[in-house]
Amino acid sequence: MMLISNTLTLKRLGVLFELVPSATTIALLVNPFIQDSPPEIEATQAFTQQRGLQLEILNAATLSEIDAAFSSLAKKRPHALVVAGDALYLSRPKELTAQVARLALPAIYPYREFPASGGLISYGTNRPIAYQQAGVYASRVLKGAKTIDLPVMQPVTFELVINLKTAKALGLAIPPTLLALADEVID
Repeated sequence: MMLISNTLTLKRLGVLFELVPSATTIALLVNPFIQDSPPEIEATQAFTQQRGLQLEILNAATLSEIDAAFSSLAKKRPHALVVAGDALYLSRPKELTAQVARLALPAIYPYREFPASGGLISYGTNRPIAYQQAGVYASRVLKGAKTIDLPVMQPVTFELVINLKTAKALGLAIPPTLLALADEVID
């Protein structure tokens, strides 16, 4: 997944700026100990520097660090938040989206579980399809294929999910272009 993390990060940032074009300070919630974090941080830094924006990086690898990151967000008051992909974050979508909602902060997430739990928007890999691809790949290995002979596979299906109720609560109008691109719109 690391091979496409920069591209996904830039896409998420682009979508976020379509929603909040006046944002001047962006926060990135990231677990610094996972493999995709360094390229995700670098891509976000490049994006914000190129546009003259402020970036607040919030490192959180434990539940207590997540709570501390949100306390910090409440004090710093960024205009928008990007939540990076992490299994810990994914295991708690309701808790994270509730904390973001308390701050009335527009946020983009990597997985559909977040807007389904009240978050604003997500853009990322369609994980069921990616898991199916992994199963096909594993099946080939179990049937005797040599891994060196198998092609490298990357996710090829991505999805954009928008929660209109959350957008309304934040006072955001979703651009028609994003609505047209959405794979799912939650009312």
